[in-house]
Amino acid sequence: MAETGRFEPGGTTGPPEAVRATEAGEARISPPSGLLDVLNVAAIVLDSQGRIALWSPQAEQLFGWSAQEALGRPAAQLLAAPEHLDLVLELFARVMGGAGDWAGAFPVRHKAGGSHLVEFRNMRLLDEHGDFYALGIATDRARLRHLERDLALSARLVAQSPIGLAVLDTDLRYVLVNPMLERINGLPASQHIGRSVREALSFLDDAGAVEAAMRQVLATGTPLVEQFTAGHTHEDQHHEHAWSVSYYRLEDAGGRVLGLATSIVDVTQSHLAAKEIARSRRRLAQIADATVRIGTTLDLDQTARELADVVVPDLADIAAVDILDSVLDGRPSLKSSDQEPAVFRALAVAAAYPSEAVRAADPPGDIARYEADRLVTRSVTTGHPVLVAHVHARDISRIARDDDAAAMLARAGLRSYLAVPLIARGEVLGALDLKRTRNPLPFDDDDIVLAGELAARAAVCIDNARWYRNAHHTALALQRHLLPHHPPDTAGLEVAYRYQPAAATSEIGGDWFDAIPQVGGTTALVVGDVMGSGINAAASMGQLRTATRTLAELGLDPTQVLRQLDRTTAALEETIATCVYAVYDPHRAECRISVAGHLPPVFLRPGETPRLLELPTGAPLGVGGIPFEATTVSMRPQDQLVLYTDGLVETRDQPIDERLALLLDLLTDADRPLEETCDRLLESLRRPDDHDDVALVIARAKPWPPGRE
Repeated sequence: MAETGRFEPGGTTGPPEAVRATEAGEARISPPSGLLDVLNVAAIVLDSQGRIALWSPQAEQLFGWSAQEALGRPAAQLLAAPEHLDLVLELFARVMGGAGDWAGAFPVRHKAGGSHLVEFRNMRLLDEHGDFYALGIATDRARLRHLERDLALSARLVAQSPIGLAVLDTDLRYVLVNPMLERINGLPASQHIGRSVREALSFLDDAGAVEAAMRQVLATGTPLVEQFTAGHTHEDQHHEHAWSVSYYRLEDAGGRVLGLATSIVDVTQSHLAAKEIARSRRRLAQIADATVRIGTTLDLDQTARELADVVVPDLADIAAVDILDSVLDGRPSLKSSDQEPAVFRALAVAAAYPSEAVRAADPPGDIARYEADRLVTRSVTTGHPVLVAHVHARDISRIARDDDAAAMLARAGLRSYLAVPLIARGEVLGALDLKRTRNPLPFDDDDIVLAGELAARAAVCIDNARWYRNAHHTALALQRHLLPHHPPDTAGLEVAYRYQPAAATSEIGGDWFDAIPQVGGTTALVVGDVMGSGINAAASMGQLRTATRTLAELGLDPTQVLRQLDRTTAALEETIATCVYAVYDPHRAECRISVAGHLPPVFLRPGETPRLLELPTGAPLGVGGIPFEATTVSMRPQDQLVLYTDGLVETRDQPIDERLALLLDLLTDADRPLEETCDRLLESLRRPDDHDDVALVIARAKPWPPGRE
């Protein structure tokens, strides 16, 4: 047109098609899809006299006149109402006179009758011959206004949207960002437009992953919706932010890929709230776990290890549990007014991974002295947690025990430190010492609350274990003091015995034994067991052993001794005991035995199979009113009698018959030395976790008088 000044009518009758350039630079035909197609823009060309020279198919649709009906006719008479004719001619003359283009809305007659507003753009054209033409471009004004409203609404929605929006071209370079996205990314639009994702969002750690997701959507057309991502913004590198991002491929009506749209919702607050909820749940789970795992025994060291294991690695990289040495000795703990060092006994250390910081901690069992200026000392003297959120070089000397430990902590990269006192029943027992070396997060107020809760729960268990330990040691000392230490010289008997307390985590029992020389060369052998445990059982055992020795010195028959012991036991409140009492007479080479509810002794004779003596069982001591019986057993030289308490053979998972059979099997070698036999029985029949103590007496008859074969 610009070259020839002529318009030739199109030869196609179907819908118009557009010529589009491909990425390779070649042209291809594609269906209409642009705004002009939506507006259905009509084109009309008038000659210098105002007659219609060219008439487009869209003009026929807009005005109702076919090309045959319109071509050659004055446009003003065809399209304008009579009352507007002068105005139309004036405007036409102005355009053709070179006064400039004209644009506006004008009422136009339709062939079907009536008129409607049409939006016009009119301009003058010049062809190569110097002739002038007028080009009119027109569209229905209502359709144009509707599209303008849609565009304006879309623009306002994009600009005012609380969601970050962006459009990228097929090379994934920004062509549009809205104000919200500017705020989310902390970058103005000018630093987005024309840049790739990697260039504009270089501050994101996962910018490459974001671009990869975009390329996937661009290639497949399948949207990715609500993809979670977290990181830092350009303006805020110190706080984590979170976003929900969606990607959509943009296509025109003909399916041509225009680019990519992305929407970003800032979900930082909900993300942080979810993290806090998850953190709270983890803390509650830790507390629940601690309730189950801490205090499973009354062993002080085990309880401390359980506390250290609970806090590693979820709360700390390294944990140490220490108790004040004064507390173990029964002395008062330190007070806030004290300016004295704190002396700790290390109980447990746990670490999430090997670290030099572990070597800086006191090995379990060691005694360590911390000066008054140390933070752990301050914690136990004040009874309050001490926190160093960010540990600096100047802080390490106040954390470590000495210079060597400080150097190890510095090399390990100590980041954060927290000391929490262990307080039970108003008394400070020690401290829970927590360190972070790899974990980059500092201890905070929430960690103090959690550590304090765990320490409080554990402190009660540690205090219980401490009191039990003291009571255990007291009962054990009492019992050992009451029991004989060395076998006495007895006429015609070789005697060996053992006492073995229960495992450290169980109570001391009331087992006792004795070998008592009597007037006339006889020897009384006794083994008994007071039911129950602890100080009371040990005290009752002491009274019964004393009574037994007194009665034995009177030379009474075993039945008389048990009858008197039965009365003594009944006088002791809520005490029941079992006992086997035997008197060996070397002159008669016999032994009289009486049993009070006790397991039967084992009889060994060289060359014969060991056997349990069949004796009347009798009632336990303290029952009262039931007579006891005595049995006489002959004993030759080398014959043996084995007396024991039930702790030697009773277990929780095996029948007593099986255990007694095992006892007999272990005694088949009657020539073995008695001391060796005692050791063999204890090693074979006892377990490390046995809950009952054991008294064992073995007596072997010797030739009598001495030198007699």
